Amino acid sequence: MIDTTHLHPMIVHFPIALLIVGFVFDIVSLFFKKEFFTWAGFTLLILGALGTVAALLSGELAGSGIAEEGMLKQALEIHESAAELTIWLVSITALYRIVVVYLKKYSGILKVLSMVLFFASVLAIARTGYYGGELVFKHAAGVELNLGF
Repeated sequence: MIDTTHLHPMIVHFPIALLIVGFVFDIVSLFFKKEFFTWAGFTLLILGALGTVAALLSGELAGSGIAEEGMLKQALEIHESAAELTIWLVSITALYRIVVVYLKKYSGILKVLSMVLFFASVLAIARTGYYGGELVFKHAAGVELNLGF
């Protein structure tokens, strides 16, 4: 049976993939002046931003079921701090991009700033994912052993 602790690992991969691929589309749009790449990057950024909200909420639910003590507590706090930074960066990046696109000013220095923010968001979500992986693979957070007896 799926409970709330299973949701977080299922959800987190979507914003990671969406943001990374969206940033790649933005980079490609610099070399190939096709509107498709710019809109794909924009769309994936917005979907990735929504995904980070879902990942954060599911992470809060998943974290409530973990006994926090010792090294696990410290690792969980690092992951949570990374996630908070990520949600802020991704939200600011998405809102900035929405405003710039809405005002039809997505060019020049405003485009460069958008891409710098997007890159920072990708780095932040990769960092958060790394610390989440450490929780599971180094500290066995949320791992249930079924030894068959």
